[in-house]
Amino acid sequence: MMIQTIQFVGIILLFINLIPSVTGMTVNNDPIDVRFASSIQIDDVLKHLNEFQAIATASNGNRAAKTIGFNRTLDYITNFLALKTNFKVTKSFFNLRNFQLLRNPTLSSTINGVVKTHTYSTNLAAAEFYHVQYSTSVTISNNVVLTAIPNFGCSDADWLAAIPSPDGLVALVKRGDCTFESKAILASKYNVATLLLYNDGSTSNNMQPIYINLGQNNRVPALFLSYNLGQSLVSAANDPSRVATIRLSIVTDSALNPTGNICADTVTGDPTQTIVIGSHSDSVPAGPGINDNGSGSATNLALAAALSSLLQTSNYPAYKYRVRFCWWGAEELGLLGANYHVAEAKKASVVGERITDYLININLDMLGSPNFIFGIYDGRTTPTNTPAAAKPGSNKTTTLFQSWFDQNKLPWDYTRFDGRSDYGPFLAAGVVAG
Repeated sequence: MMIQTIQFVGIILLFINLIPSVTGMTVNNDPIDVRFASSIQIDDVLKHLNEFQAIATASNGNRAAKTIGFNRTLDYITNFLALKTNFKVTKSFFNLRNFQLLRNPTLSSTINGVVKTHTYSTNLAAAEFYHVQYSTSVTISNNVVLTAIPNFGCSDADWLAAIPSPDGLVALVKRGDCTFESKAILASKYNVATLLLYNDGSTSNNMQPIYINLGQNNRVPALFLSYNLGQSLVSAANDPSRVATIRLSIVTDSALNPTGNICADTVTGDPTQTIVIGSHSDSVPAGPGINDNGSGSATNLALAAALSSLLQTSNYPAYKYRVRFCWWGAEELGLLGANYHVAEAKKASVVGERITDYLININLDMLGSPNFIFGIYDGRTTPTNTPAAAKPGSNKTTTLFQSWFDQNKLPWDYTRFDGRSDYGPFLAAGVVAG
């Protein structure tokens, strides 16, 4: 992939102009900005990208969370920061659940004494049911009664209206109206033995079981059924003249894997007024992640090393604010590292570690796209539940990006600011982001 010099220089210069404008940081004059920018060599950024590629090549082709490639990436980042900066470097760990089927799940139904064994297949066109990512394990060897949850199982009212009560039973829930995760949370709340989701049959494409992911926090066993199987079981469960029961088995490996975030803080600057510059360090399993997000991680390393070097000289004034460079883990699994960091910051009482100590989060994600278009997060498209405190600064960040690119005659386009990268948890917590 070609990483264009102008992209990285543009991003670096933009940060130098952006951060003082949004946060009110005091800098003396433009030459300081020029000095910071000119101290960063594109070859240094490319060196990091080459290292990330080498790590992936030696690690089954990727740097995904829960893999040796990811762990080697963290080691590389940590070692580089220790060697090239005087920053305070900290690692924090959170657990990721593994998910692996140890054997194919089984499902059989008994209706008025008639037993049917249903078909599991990785060929969804041939399957009556399919496994659910992050389902927990369960074995139901005795027949357990089915209950059909009215409507779509998206509200407490739906679950409370179910006859019989879902407590300890196998619950059938139709696709639609809310996320699968929301249905699973309610299933856990009402203590189901297993959640059987089924397709809605609304189109020809919505007949077969589908792959779904209930996420790391799911706590219920679950399977996904075809529309036809789901409807037949619902009909039986709702018919007082028929007794419908289920046997099933789901056996998974759900071992916990410690996964790391890395943060590096300038040793000067007010920790109660902290600028966070973040990038995620993991790739997808399908490749080395040189653009997504080696480009952001590499730029973050180059920025950190350059700033550390300048701050150690006698004629480069210290910033009023602390700068915290972070590399988040497991973004590709659902922003898990950033979510963990923000959750911990919300609980923290130590000065400099509290969410209220953060002024802005700058997110570096996929800076090396070869299409020469800079994407600017559009502050007008923040989620509706974004706290009011985060909106003015985020909108100003959008405007500053736009103005800077226009002034430098660089192409740009808006991209939705909908929380789908690591800035999302910060924005949701009321921290300005861009």
